[in-house]
Amino acid sequence: MTTDTVTPSRRKPQGPDAAAGGTQRTRGQRIRRGIAWTALGLVLVAGGTGWWMYHRLDSNLSAVDLNKALGEDRPEKLPSSGTNLLILGSDSRAGANGELAGGSSGGLSDTTLMVHIPEGRQQAVVVSIPRDTLITRPECQKKDGTVLASRERVMFNSLLPQAGPGCVVKTVEKMSGVRMDHYIEVDFAGFKNLVDAIGGVHITLKEPIRHGASGLNLAAGPQKLNGTQALGFVRTRLGVGDGSDLGRISNQQMFLTALLSEVKQQDLLGSPAKTFEIADAATKSMTTDSELASLTSLATFARSMKGVDPNSMETIMLPVAYDKADPNRVVAAEPQASTLWKALREGTKIPDSAKKSPATGG
Repeated sequence: MTTDTVTPSRRKPQGPDAAAGGTQRTRGQRIRRGIAWTALGLVLVAGGTGWWMYHRLDSNLSAVDLNKALGEDRPEKLPSSGTNLLILGSDSRAGANGELAGGSSGGLSDTTLMVHIPEGRQQAVVVSIPRDTLITRPECQKKDGTVLASRERVMFNSLLPQAGPGCVVKTVEKMSGVRMDHYIEVDFAGFKNLVDAIGGVHITLKEPIRHGASGLNLAAGPQKLNGTQALGFVRTRLGVGDGSDLGRISNQQMFLTALLSEVKQQDLLGSPAKTFEIADAATKSMTTDSELASLTSLATFARSMKGVDPNSMETIMLPVAYDKADPNRVVAAEPQASTLWKALREGTKIPDSAKKSPATGG
């Protein structure tokens, strides 16, 4: 009589630990598999967040097609003229700006800076154009397509509301003979929020500034300005110099240098959240020319400017003299202004004589 030997059956492993060949995963395999899925999840989350952040910043930007607005009647782009930007601080009362701008009508170019960056991206030159300067406005095409006729003795800061950014750029090009490569406009809300996102800007005042209407009360010496204080500082005229637009230009130039230095000192790589906050504030209320109006283009341009040291920038005011018919207005002083523009076109050193402004006694 034979005896049957019964061999216990082996059940195939079931569930997530089952391998394709029916063998059970080891503990090490399960750990590695868990790490792989966790890593994949992080990549997906990071990718989604990155896309959202990029889309958010990219959609913040507004664009102006300067080529369409200006046409072919523009100065020649010279190899010696480097890169030139026209930067406007606008007091538009739209949206969030309404609370920051007081009660008067808006849309004026409150601050105008022509930034010249020579070949080699080193020492930049910043030329401030006083808002009260009387200029000859060239024929300009308005936003609605209608044409604004040329006119003499027009105040510079009226160009933006009258005919838009294209007319501002065209006027500066006619004045200077320098072709503008890029246009950047920042409004009140954008400026204030940028300063706050950075964490404030350090400046040193030679004299105290007290302006009751705006609540600005700054003592002499080192100061750290928040967004509201910074906005009041660059806009106030009362209590600065002779109380005119010319007096506050020096404050604007000093603050620009301090702002750029502050941004350059930020640990942007070490704090992605801080980087996004600054970028969001910088782009949210910014209008640029169409060539810069994407996050990629703007970032590429910013990286190309890394060699420019804010502390070595030369800041100049367009030489002006008080207008003989209206002492509340100024006109470009000659031959100083022509000498200044010629040096920028040719990429040569600006003579000291071109920096002297009869209106300020400098």
